[in-house]
Amino acid sequence: MNHRAVDFILRLVRISCSKDVSEDLLLKLFYETHSDRMVLETVCSMLVDCYIKENEVGLALELACKMKSFNMIPSIGVCNSLLKALLELNELDLAWDFLDQMLRQGSGLNVAIVSLFIDKYCRKGQLLSAWTFLMEMKNYGIKPDVVAYTIIIDSLCKVSCLGEATSLLFKITRLGISPDSVLVSSVVEGHCKAGKPKEAINVINFFNLKPNIFVYNSFISKLCADGDMVEASLIFQDMFELGLLPDCVSYTTIIGGYCKDQDMNRAFQYFGKMLKCGIKPSVTTYTVLIDACCKSEDLEMAECLFQKMIMAGLVPDIVTFNTVIDGYGKKGHLHKAFMLLDMMRSAGISPDVTTYNIIIHSLIERGFTNEAKVILDELVQRGISPDMVTFTNIIDGLSKKGDFEEAFLIWFYMSERHVKPDVVTCSALLNGYCRARRMEEANTLFLRMLDVGLNPDLVLYNTLIHGFCRTGNMDEACNLVTMMVRNGILPNNVTHQAFVLGFEKKWVKNPEESAALKLQQLLLRHDIHVDVD
Repeated sequence: MNHRAVDFILRLVRISCSKDVSEDLLLKLFYETHSDRMVLETVCSMLVDCYIKENEVGLALELACKMKSFNMIPSIGVCNSLLKALLELNELDLAWDFLDQMLRQGSGLNVAIVSLFIDKYCRKGQLLSAWTFLMEMKNYGIKPDVVAYTIIIDSLCKVSCLGEATSLLFKITRLGISPDSVLVSSVVEGHCKAGKPKEAINVINFFNLKPNIFVYNSFISKLCADGDMVEASLIFQDMFELGLLPDCVSYTTIIGGYCKDQDMNRAFQYFGKMLKCGIKPSVTTYTVLIDACCKSEDLEMAECLFQKMIMAGLVPDIVTFNTVIDGYGKKGHLHKAFMLLDMMRSAGISPDVTTYNIIIHSLIERGFTNEAKVILDELVQRGISPDMVTFTNIIDGLSKKGDFEEAFLIWFYMSERHVKPDVVTCSALLNGYCRARRMEEANTLFLRMLDVGLNPDLVLYNTLIHGFCRTGNMDEACNLVTMMVRNGILPNNVTHQAFVLGFEKKWVKNPEESAALKLQQLLLRHDIHVDVD
């Protein structure tokens, strides 16, 4: 009977939403047709629940509040669902108001409701608020359970507060709460991610945690991140010996490890084992392999995997698309990159700033600066904010072509978009000036860069030093070396080669020896003894 009633009410809700019928009308209808108060309260609870299921959380909340005028409140299960829906929508204040209404109407607070709020605070990074709320549970006569503590401890692990997480884990055992495998596994994973496998093993041994996929995946992930593929493969085989079957995460992790290690044969061996065991690869699995193929310039295999992925019924995500587009861009296959961009849009996936940056960089690398500027305009028109990489790529391309006026227009447009240039952006423009031997403008830009508080790095110093040496201006080059040493940056072989070029321009008899001697003199002024030859 209840199932039929729910289906009927759900149908009414869908009709009311599609035809813009007020929830007041439905509430009035039920009130006028049901004389039994308990039945009416149950039916109204069902109505609120149906609105939640239809993602009409605002209407569900309005209806729950209007029930108050009839001295009714939704069932505790529906109240929990409403609170959960409000918290998922980040409506924390509305959730608190509704909880307050529940308490005033005599509905008791339970550990499930408290856990909802604790989880929300933890997801927002407000661990202190979550902990305070957990402690206040006692004031309502509620004893925190393992779920509530698991939320707190897991959140502590995710923000690398492993000492506090482990301490709390041991503390709750003294309070008579038995940690389950989920709780212990989250602490084990935290230690593994932090590079502390010994501490992870100590926790496993203390709580007699039976081996499970979650724990093994944590260890494999750590070993793969460290590049210890021999140990990772041994741990992987141990899973079979213990009767555990590796899951998609296990295979994807070890495949990713071998890809990172550039051992594509082993990566594909594990991919083959995965398919043979009947485990369906995920989008991430394919993306990891595609990325490795693109990096090794095996675009044919990358294309094959991309097509296989689609044929398997998987929808490539933004990361997958960006990976393949980047592969095409680096090889100069711009027509294929643009075809994939169109394919993205057809699949309902909106290109992000990374997608556009890849396209712009590929165009710039091949000298298509005008086309890159068109892509920049498209990016802005689509409501996407260009970032530092976007502007730096275009400025670099224009500078290399000697189009400094256009480069500065982009620079000023960058300021209009409230994107602050960094050292890399300045280096792109400085490099262009130095190539064109326009050292006066290069130096002016450098001084302006210092004025706005940017700290030059070794690459930028060397770019400018090389520019001055190329024009035979050794005095300015020496001044820059002095400045960089004062700022704690020592000259390197690139600096030395620039000085060699400078002394060659001066027709010095032994430019290499003169360059080494001059750099040593500059370093000795700061009491630095280094062999720069």
